[in-house]
Amino acid sequence: MIIERSDPAVQRIIDVTKHSRSVVRTVLIEDIEPLLQSIHAGVEFIEVYGIETTPLPGELTAACEKRGIPVRLLASAIANQVFKTEKKPKAFGIAKVPRPGRFADLADLKGDIVVLDGVKIVGNIGAIVRTAFALGASGIVLVDSDLPTIADRRLIRASRGYVFSLPIVLATRDEALQHVRDSGMRTMVFEADGRLTVGDLGGIDERIVLMFGSEKTGPSDEFAGGAAESVSIPMNPAAESLNVSVSAGIALHGRAARNLGGLPAA
Repeated sequence: MIIERSDPAVQRIIDVTKHSRSVVRTVLIEDIEPLLQSIHAGVEFIEVYGIETTPLPGELTAACEKRGIPVRLLASAIANQVFKTEKKPKAFGIAKVPRPGRFADLADLKGDIVVLDGVKIVGNIGAIVRTAFALGASGIVLVDSDLPTIADRRLIRASRGYVFSLPIVLATRDEALQHVRDSGMRTMVFEADGRLTVGDLGGIDERIVLMFGSEKTGPSDEFAGGAAESVSIPMNPAAESLNVSVSAGIALHGRAARNLGGLPAA
């Protein structure tokens, strides 16, 4: 139990919640499911904390014990001081930021790659990360996302912790285009008037790149012009558009039989 404000852990928690940090080496991971997923993904934790009035679930304490992660409780008075301007989480941990994803991490995997070009809303990115992991994609490339790191508290929350469960590469547009060319993978850009429909994707028995632009502007000209094929999702013409995370979910579901079949046995 942490009952003193002078405990070094208290200052460590306060420091990691600061929004103005210039160098991010540690990150706060909040709530039960993101903590569990991060632990299962192999993220290195310094400590995991609970609040004295809210017992930690056995599943979480067991996962921490298995990985040798220290678990401590904060007295309510200390928790109120630490999170005085924020919503107080029922459980949280401080973890070391994993190294950034690299294109080399994607090379030998079997599932499709998702490229998000200009998608900036963190909630959408997080939802796509979670869906991509669930439906067997190999990884995600973020272009012009405005995220300096994947260890962003908003992204961790939005993805429910799955942001650490598959490679996520932050890249410039030129870097992403070069990787797509070098990979030799068949590329698909999602547009309103694509030559193929999303129903055609299930019949493609090879690894492909699925490219999505922002809901407002679509994919950039560089991606649209360099893509081998364009794909659309049939929809009511009275509807303006689909949310990009919904579009990605529909596409990944259409590819799930192929991508999940390529996963190694658990």
